[in-house]
Amino acid sequence: MSNTDAELEKIQRQAFSYFLHETNPANGLVIDKTSPDWPASIAATGLALAAYPIGVERGLMSRAAAVERTLATLRFFWHSPQGPEPDATGYKGFYYHFLDMQTGRRAWKSELSTVDSAFLLAGALTAKVYFDADSADENEIRELSDALYRRADWQWAQNHGETVTHGWKPESGFLRYRWEGYDEALLLYTLGLGSPTHPLAKSSYTAWASTYAWVQSYGYEYLHAGPLFTHQFSHIWIDFRNIQDAYMREKGIDYFENSRRATYIQQQYAMHNPFKFSGYDRRCWGITASDGPGPCVMEVNGVKRRFFDYIARGVPYGPDDGTVAPWAMVASLPFAPEIVLPALDYCIHHIKLTAGNPYGFKATFNPTYPDKSGNAYGWVSKWHFGINQGPIVLMIENYRTGFLWQLMRNCRYIVNGLRRAGFTGGWL
Repeated sequence: MSNTDAELEKIQRQAFSYFLHETNPANGLVIDKTSPDWPASIAATGLALAAYPIGVERGLMSRAAAVERTLATLRFFWHSPQGPEPDATGYKGFYYHFLDMQTGRRAWKSELSTVDSAFLLAGALTAKVYFDADSADENEIRELSDALYRRADWQWAQNHGETVTHGWKPESGFLRYRWEGYDEALLLYTLGLGSPTHPLAKSSYTAWASTYAWVQSYGYEYLHAGPLFTHQFSHIWIDFRNIQDAYMREKGIDYFENSRRATYIQQQYAMHNPFKFSGYDRRCWGITASDGPGPCVMEVNGVKRRFFDYIARGVPYGPDDGTVAPWAMVASLPFAPEIVLPALDYCIHHIKLTAGNPYGFKATFNPTYPDKSGNAYGWVSKWHFGINQGPIVLMIENYRTGFLWQLMRNCRYIVNGLRRAGFTGGWL
């Protein structure tokens, strides 16, 4: 095994251990963040469901343990309260963004989230395809995964419009925002189109794609979405190499190439460093939705700086406050390994962002923010997040073996969704 392979295996193993230790085994719920009394995230739980097969393949957990954990998760979601009550777990086949770790009921008066439900359902479909043995438990996994996916009422989530809404709250109804403009909703629309029970119309995808913004940045033309994660999350499950919808056929590229360009634009932005933040260079980038040192405004070396807490930071139009998320860099590994691997090496060996951390990389750091402990690399987040750890595990595997991509080619719902969206070519 090469040094690079050994390094990637170690990072993957450390990130995977988050799901082993930060999950309630009774219901499969995964904590959103390693903070006391924090709720579960349904997106993190979906990423965990997708990660368990990789854990089995990599020898990080037994198949029996993965079956047990997966079944606990699927049984919980299938039997948990679905209805308009404000303390339910979900409604119309969708789920609240945050759930109490113990009871599984809605936490923080959070929204019924369409996109986070999509990540959860994609994880369930991963389990459906992977656990293919003719045994009572694995049969039940397939049946529950199928039932959960079929229950989601995508037409209801449109709220009489063409595009899909961001979500719904029992107190106030549908959120006013819709999934418009290119982003991680590529997976959401694919799943919605592929539904055999309550499918989105083809016109819904066309309406979404009509809101795209094609821009030029640092010498690259690409479909813009600011935070780096938006160019990654749909690609965790779907291999977009050499398949195109109508929009990408017209542009002459595919969504994979688009994510490659977005990754290079991140690096170029860091190298040009328009706001002169500390630390940014060709090996230090990864600007995305992430934790941060704020919210506050302070003067740093004569410059007034505004720092944010958790916010969707983006490139090239901002917001940006000098906060870097190494996990987002790792998740771009399949798109541009030639620039990701040197950056990884820098973050591990020079900045030492994995030293002493059981789950690998710290979530974020900000070299511009003055650190009272004298750390040369400024503020460092003290938390780990499930939605950071999952993409590390899954995208390292897609880079090394393409395992999850190959697996999901056998998911007929995703294949049907892609075809109804107008995708042709390549493996389709």
